[in-house]
Formats: sequence, C-alpha cells, structure tokens
Amino acid sequence: MYNLPYEKTLADFDFSYQPGINQGTIEDLGLLRFTQENQNILFIGTSGVGKTHLATAIGIEGCKQGISTQFIRCSDLINKLQTAQVQGRSEEVLRRYARFQILIIDEIGYLPIESVGAKLFFQLIERRYERKSTIITTNIPLSKWGNTFSDKMLANAILDRLVHHAKVIRITGRSYRMKDHLIEKKDNSGPDLSGFSSQNKERSSETL
Repeated sequence: MYNLPYEKTLADFDFSYQPGINQGTIEDLGLLRFTQENQNILFIGTSGVGKTHLATAIGIEGCKQGISTQFIRCSDLINKLQTAQVQGRSEEVLRRYARFQILIIDEIGYLPIESVGAKLFFQLIERRYERKSTIITTNIPLSKWGNTFSDKMLANAILDRLVHHAKVIRITGRSYRMKDHLIEKKDNSGPDLSGFSSQNKERSSETL
C-alpha cells in the first residue's frame, strides 16, 4: 500500500472498546469479497473512534492479496487534483487514482472543499463507480456533505455513486485517543483510603 499511515491490522483492533461495531461484519470485509463486486465502504463516526484503523487494516489485507491499494487523505487528494489541473495534468492524475482496485480516502469533512476541488473529486468518483472499490472515512453525517463540498447538488451526486453498492459502517463509540488517558487517570487517582478512614474512626471511638 502506498502512503500507509501506520501498520495496524484487524487483529490489533479492540472491538471490546467499541461494542457497537459488529466484529463479524468487519472481519467479513477483511476477506475482501466486496472488491469482487466493486462495492464501497463508508466508515462514519466522530474523531478517534477507529475509522482510519479499520480502513487501513482492510487495505493491508488487500496488499497481502496482491490487490492494488492506495491510501490518501482527502485534503491531500484535493490538493493533488487541483495542482494537476493548473499544470494541465488533471487527466493523468485522475487516471492514476481511478486505476487502484482499492482507494482509501481518509478524513472527508475535516476541511471544506472548494468548487473546483469538489468537481474534480466528483470526476474521480464517477470514474471509479461500479468499476473499483473506494473506502471512505468521514466525521460528518452524510446529510451534511453539502456543507463540506460547497454544492449540495454535487455532494448528492457524489454520495449517490458512493453509497450505491456500499457497506455503511456507523461508529458511535468512544475515542481511542482518550483510552490511554482515561487508564492513566484511573491509575493516578491514588490509593483507596476509605477503609483506612473507617479504621481510624473506630480506634478513636475505642480510645474515648
């Protein structure tokens, strides 16, 4: 996989921390049957719930199976497409990202996408529609994509092609980034002195 953010597999994912996720569904996606039917996957949830981990883990499985796979953050993809257009190379770059069997586009929604970028993004999704598999991670509900793409009609056209033949996984659990912090906070909360206080009171009473 190109531009892999980290090497985390499905075995590394703590499903007990996110009980709302159907482990069987995710493991089935890891078998990559969705690529045979050119289906998409959309991971939707707030920051830190494991969307990128799961998307990357599925991408790793694709690499193991010899499937062409590319990971890219949405902001980087839009920048590359816009730069290519200015340089007169948009067709070349669109073809490049359209050819991967699995294209993982991470973090849609964190930054707004201007009209030019949105139109180029639509062209890419249109080229991949029913031909390749696209994995999306986003922190915003699909109903709010019009705000991200600055054009509701264009956002609907993009969603129409992404959601058709797609597995939509909504994650509503807690942030993994807070997990270690909460554990550390619990460990540093100090010893339980409630029993010690009770013993002190009893001894004081006996003395009196």
